[in-house]
Amino acid sequence: MTVLILVLIALLVLFGVRNLRMRFITRPVFSFFKKVLPPLSSTEKEAMEAGDVWWEGELFRGKPDWNMLHNYGKPQLTADEQDFIDNQVMTALTMIDDHDIVNNRKDLPPELWDYFKKEGFFALIIPKKFGGREFSAYANSTIVSKIATRSISAAVTVMVPNSLGPGELLTHYGTQEQKERWLPALAKGEELPCFALTGPDAGSDAGAIPDTGIVCRREFNGEETLGLSLTWNKRYITLAPVASVLGLAFQMRDPDGLLGDTVNLGITCALIPTDHQGVEIGRRHNPLMMAFMNGTTSGEDVFIPLDWIIGGPQFAGKGWRMLVECLSAGRGISLPALATASGHMATKTTTAYSFVRQQFGMPIGKFEGVQEALARIIANTYQLEAARCLTTTGIDLKVKPSVVTAIAKYHMTELGRDVVEDAMDIQSGKGIQLGTKNYLGHAYMASPISITVEGANILTRSLMIFGQGATRCHPYVLAEMETAAMEDQKAAINRFDALLMGHMGYAARNGFMAFFNALTASKTNSAPVSGTTQHYYRDMSRLSSGLAIMTDLSMLIMGGDLKRKEMISARMGDVLSQLYLASATLKQFEDNGRQQDDLPIVHYVMTQRLHLAAEALQQAIRNFPSKFVGILLKLVIFPLGNHFNAPTDKQATVLADNFLQPSPARDRITFLCAEFEGDKSGIAEVEQAFLAKYACKQLFKRLKKAQKAGELTPKQPTLTLFAQALEKGVINDEEHAQLVDADTKRLAAINVDDFESL
Repeated sequence: MTVLILVLIALLVLFGVRNLRMRFITRPVFSFFKKVLPPLSSTEKEAMEAGDVWWEGELFRGKPDWNMLHNYGKPQLTADEQDFIDNQVMTALTMIDDHDIVNNRKDLPPELWDYFKKEGFFALIIPKKFGGREFSAYANSTIVSKIATRSISAAVTVMVPNSLGPGELLTHYGTQEQKERWLPALAKGEELPCFALTGPDAGSDAGAIPDTGIVCRREFNGEETLGLSLTWNKRYITLAPVASVLGLAFQMRDPDGLLGDTVNLGITCALIPTDHQGVEIGRRHNPLMMAFMNGTTSGEDVFIPLDWIIGGPQFAGKGWRMLVECLSAGRGISLPALATASGHMATKTTTAYSFVRQQFGMPIGKFEGVQEALARIIANTYQLEAARCLTTTGIDLKVKPSVVTAIAKYHMTELGRDVVEDAMDIQSGKGIQLGTKNYLGHAYMASPISITVEGANILTRSLMIFGQGATRCHPYVLAEMETAAMEDQKAAINRFDALLMGHMGYAARNGFMAFFNALTASKTNSAPVSGTTQHYYRDMSRLSSGLAIMTDLSMLIMGGDLKRKEMISARMGDVLSQLYLASATLKQFEDNGRQQDDLPIVHYVMTQRLHLAAEALQQAIRNFPSKFVGILLKLVIFPLGNHFNAPTDKQATVLADNFLQPSPARDRITFLCAEFEGDKSGIAEVEQAFLAKYACKQLFKRLKKAQKAGELTPKQPTLTLFAQALEKGVINDEEHAQLVDADTKRLAAINVDDFESL
């Protein structure tokens, strides 16, 4: 005891006396910090500064404020937005024949193009004062999703002008003259935009753009003008083949010093009419047979005046920051909207199909193998809708949550792919035979498109989510990195001393909480609600503190090498991502009014999210480069083992059974898959069969009972059975007609298209 007291006194003196602390702790740690901290490139620094820290910051720091999450509010449509969806969007849906668009026209029909332009579908984000709709991110997402349930090609066509492109860049950064010149024309559909960022040598690494703009003087419109000689070669550019105005990202250089002493000014964005001399457009790519316009653009030694730079000459070299800020918002709206649409459509059609399609005398939805996949579809769709709502809420709060949108883009597009693949497995022959009856095939073919654009998913997961999140969300690391880069060493040491003391206290708290929560099964953690979902908040706080302490030790041990340890970084990013998705799920449950019929879905989703988060954390510990530190982390985070298990078989069967019937819970995760009067699509066909057969549920039970009693012949053709039941008086004429109608609709729903020739 005496030794322990002496040690404690020594530590108190060492840390409490500033001169001693500075000499023996702060200065040595500062020197070590400068060596191990990863250096930030200029593009990384701009990316860090461009985004905002939002809810992911709470999850990352080990002690989330759950009341803050609930106080963000529920996303809602304004009267104007709802009216647009009820009228213009529904009208557009009646004009879409995706089989014709993809297989015959290879383009949208002219009347649909005209309708999109005339009704402002390409102006959803343009301010009203310039003739645009100025809709919220949530409304934008909802519109794109509804269209995507019927046609990915049509949805992408609407999506792109309202995502990263001239409209958004001009709105945020354009000069007044540029706004007045272009925005009204874009809003009216008189101009059609595209934005050229990616090329053969610059995809996910958009900062490596090789395309150049050299400052020079040339004659333009009869006068000598200071401008740029542009040379570019871009590909994968949506709407490029038909665009009338081209947004272009390039590296701007001033080798002759015409603007000043800086030679390499950096990435810059300009706006160029596509009929300008030297601009090449028109050639198309073929993105997995989808019909949206996507192609190349190029130009060699194309001269433009400096005032064509978006924002004017003063924004020369500021393009990367502009792109990061705008891309993060678009990444959180557009591609997640397509994924959510796939979920809504797959859930609506697959639950219906699983009920009307019979094998071995029973609906296929009653087979446990089918129920396992069906439960995943339902749960993943609830997750997609929840994440869509939370992410657009952040964007509509006018924050730029770059880490959150990276999470949304990666995980939602992957979940969208999983949902469609499960739906294809269940609907099998119905899913693979293309034609007017098919509603899954094009969504299945198109799912990799979302996964590869706006940053390939592999790199989004392994580099962006944790790479940015660890630095941006940590309460001390970014400030410490900035301090390490300060030229005034005295000021740097003084600032670092304060940061270090705070950082050490923060790490000690997280380590203690992770260990204590593991021993007490998180029971002492606070939660903003009571009841059946309370323990999920407590468990998430536990995993959050585990992630926080592991992040600190990872940065300390690996330093700059951490961003090259992509598999470990990806796993820790997965922990953050699963906690974000789980947060969205709990918030969705609260926003929906804690509907009891949603609980089976919420339990399944939350069990899965916590399981995946804990599994990712465990695998990161298992693969930690330092075995000693790995053992230490395991003792702190999982001293009693990892008991976060995957959903049970019982949870899956209960969830699937609940959705083999019409219900408000089913409506809440299929509402984006819109229906309209006179709808002849395959989606409407299978839904009508589902409702008709379900309405006959009691009649089918009566027939089964009569067969068991020997009144009716078992195992006979359906229509023959109905006729015999009518003859024997088991059913009356009205019930017979109802059964025949349901069977007619069932056959129409399970049939597929056939053709005389292809």
